[in-house]
Amino acid sequence: MILRHKSSPRHTSALTGAAAAAPVSTVPTWMRRAVPDPQSLAGKDIEDMALVAGAAIGALDAVVRRQERWSGAWRQRLALVAAAVTAKQAGRVEDERALRDTFVFSGPGDCLSESTTLGPAGLFLLAWRRLATWPAVELLTKKNLAAVLEEFGYAPDDAVVSDLADDLQQLSASPGTVGILTGAFMTAERHGFGRAVGAWLADALLAQRLGWSHALPLLGIELALGTSARPRRSTGSSVATNVEIGSESVKSLLAAQARTALRAIDLSTELGRRAEKLLAIAPKLRARGADAVVERLLSGDAMVASDNVGGMSDRGLRRLFDRLVDLGAVRELTGRTAFRIYGL
Repeated sequence: MILRHKSSPRHTSALTGAAAAAPVSTVPTWMRRAVPDPQSLAGKDIEDMALVAGAAIGALDAVVRRQERWSGAWRQRLALVAAAVTAKQAGRVEDERALRDTFVFSGPGDCLSESTTLGPAGLFLLAWRRLATWPAVELLTKKNLAAVLEEFGYAPDDAVVSDLADDLQQLSASPGTVGILTGAFMTAERHGFGRAVGAWLADALLAQRLGWSHALPLLGIELALGTSARPRRSTGSSVATNVEIGSESVKSLLAAQARTALRAIDLSTELGRRAEKLLAIAPKLRARGADAVVERLLSGDAMVASDNVGGMSDRGLRRLFDRLVDLGAVRELTGRTAFRIYGL
C-alpha cells in the first residue's frame, strides 16, 4: 500500500527573487540494493517486489508533490526517453536526439495537433508527451484514448475505445496498486494492443490513483521486457478475451516500476540542480522577455532560437542562450554549430 501525502503548496517565488535551494531527492542505499535488475529476479517473492515497488513509488510521490517549477521539463524528458524506447522496440532507428530534432523543428508545440510531419516515431513522442502534459484526470477519456491509440499506430473503432474506457474506469476503482499495474497490461492485451499502450495506461492509472496533477512517463522506459518487435494494428474486429499475467511477469512489472521510479528521482535531482542555477542567474538577465524564456526552459524539454517567446527576435534569443550557456545555466543539447537546441 502507498500512503498518500498531503499536497504541498506550489512554489511561487518570482523570477526576480532569490532562488531557494532545491531539495535534494536522495534515494536510500537499501532501496537501490533492493531493486533487482531483470537478471536477478529468480527467487524473489511477489510480496517482496510489491513492497520494494511501493517504497520506490512512495519516494517518487514525495518528489512529485513538491510541484517544482521545473516539473514540466522533468516530465517531458521522461517522455522523450520513453518515446525513444518505444521507437526502438517498434523497429525504428530514431533515438532521443533525432526525436527531439523532429519535434522541435516541426513546430507542433504542446497543442499536439500538427502531427503530419512527425512520422511514426514522432507520433510515439506525441503519445508520451500527451501523458506528461495533459491533466491526469483527463487522460483516460474516450476522446483522449482514441487519439493516443492512433499515435501508437492503431486504428480502433469507436466501440473498442468505448469498451476500453469502461474497462479502465472499473480498473481504476479496484483496490491495490499491484492490481492496477497488472490490470493495465492485461486490459491493453485483451483489446489487442501491445505493451507500449499497457505501459501508458499503467502510468496514467497510477497518477490518478495517487492524485497527481500530471502523470509521469515511467514504464515506457522498460518496454524491452517481453515487448513484441512491432505494435499491431487493431480495428476491434478480433479481440482476445482470456489474458493472464503469470507470477514471473508480475515480478518483472513490479521491478520495472521500481527501477523507473528511481531513475525518475535521479533525473529530478539532476534537473533540480540545473534549475537552481538558472533561477539564481535569472534576476541578472536584462534582455526583454528573459523571464518568459526562463519559464519556458523550466516547463519544457528544449527551445530553439526561432521560438516565438517574450517578443524576442531570433538574434536576441541566440545571444541570450549563448550567455546562459557561458554561465552554465543552460546546455546546448546537440553539439552542433547550427540548428542548435537548448534546455536544462
